[in-house]
Amino acid sequence: MIEKWSYSDSVESREIVSLEDKYGHFIDGSFVSPKSKKYFDSISPSTEELLSQVSFGGEADVDNAVSSAREGFKTWQKVKPVERSKYLFKIARLIQERSREFAVLESMDGGKPIKESRDVDLPQVSANFFYFAGWADKLDISWGTDKLKPYGVAGQIIPWNFPLLMLAWKVAPALATGNSVVLKPAETTPLTALLFAEICAEAGLPDGVFNLVTGNGETGAFIVNHEDIDKIAFTGSTGVGKQIQSTLAGTGKGLTLELGGKAANIVYEDASIDQAVEGVVNGIFFNQGHVCCAGSRLLIQESIENEFIEKLERRMQQLRVGNPLDKNTDIGAINSKQQLNKITELVESGINDGGSIYQTECELPGNGFWFKPTLFTNVQPAYRIAREEIFGPVLTTITFRTPEEAVEIANNTEYGLSAGIWSEKGSKVLWTADNLDAGVIWSNTFNKFDPSSPFGGYKESGFGREGGRHGLLSYLKEEK
Repeated sequence: MIEKWSYSDSVESREIVSLEDKYGHFIDGSFVSPKSKKYFDSISPSTEELLSQVSFGGEADVDNAVSSAREGFKTWQKVKPVERSKYLFKIARLIQERSREFAVLESMDGGKPIKESRDVDLPQVSANFFYFAGWADKLDISWGTDKLKPYGVAGQIIPWNFPLLMLAWKVAPALATGNSVVLKPAETTPLTALLFAEICAEAGLPDGVFNLVTGNGETGAFIVNHEDIDKIAFTGSTGVGKQIQSTLAGTGKGLTLELGGKAANIVYEDASIDQAVEGVVNGIFFNQGHVCCAGSRLLIQESIENEFIEKLERRMQQLRVGNPLDKNTDIGAINSKQQLNKITELVESGINDGGSIYQTECELPGNGFWFKPTLFTNVQPAYRIAREEIFGPVLTTITFRTPEEAVEIANNTEYGLSAGIWSEKGSKVLWTADNLDAGVIWSNTFNKFDPSSPFGGYKESGFGREGGRHGLLSYLKEEK
């Protein structure tokens, strides 16, 4: 009898990816050397190996990109909407053609499992460009008015957890609505954005319509503070989002913010337990928990707590942690040493506060940044691990007795991005959803996305929507 399954390595080849030793910024339709004359290393979080050196964007580089985008906007305005649509369709098709290359590079640069990059991220990326390509020549009927016009130059700052997907969420609607773009990818994951710039050139996108400046938070600040940018779209931490909002207050610039979250995943006693266990695992351990809408708080009805936790721990033990390019891997590398330190510090605080910790029995690789899938029980709502966004593979568990108590606990947070509800009774699901302060709520599933469905939050999770018809409004303003 076989007592334990073993897996043979099934590692995706890296040969499809060809990296330059150094990358410049993508400005006015071509790659240019940084005026700052500075570069920084982009490393693989799973091995700590150097992948490439990337340009640091100083103030002069941002000025150059914005000037290019201003001219690009004038050009883009002369392009008929139906022709803009064709450019977006071309970009979407080119992404599909090179999807394997993108997926491998995303896993190398960001540490996420290849099966997630390949089967989730890349299909969603191309789908977003296809979707908004369809809207490009229908803007006048999108909201029943012809008074909605593009902002002009959109400055976009994206995070490191879904580098290419967040690019698609922002760039596709911006271009479809007639704006030009200056994009800054995250410091730790710039490589797929640079590959996307090659796609734009291959698609023949007019010079200056899409511009890319790489760098760190200082580069992002130059973009936010630039006088000739008309709209800022930011996805990242709540703290930085507050700084951006304060900076732009009174300037008249457009702003959308998609910030942090501390989502409650509510499991009622009448839920299908096996189905809910799978949903909870997907809700928190997908992408190593590097998800703003991750179901990081498990709210479970007292009557099923013991049975549920037992099954959850058994399921967690089956998760495979390791090489992101191995198709068997479920949990990849933590994105950076800085993020690993944050996760470690918060987990230690949970232990010190009195929480009971369970971690899977697995051997972590010697190089890179790794953290075991972790579950906390006996957690009180006042614990830091129940209040602060950990952004890692760590799940906290809180029990409740009644639906009213579940809603009260779920809403007892500064965030309001997402939530999950597990129950076989539709009336209970609808009542709970109606009383939750969350922008996105899933019923008997979690982490399901579609380009036609708007995504965004309330409270300190930000404002504005990305995706769907509502996502067009983030890049349109009413003509007075």
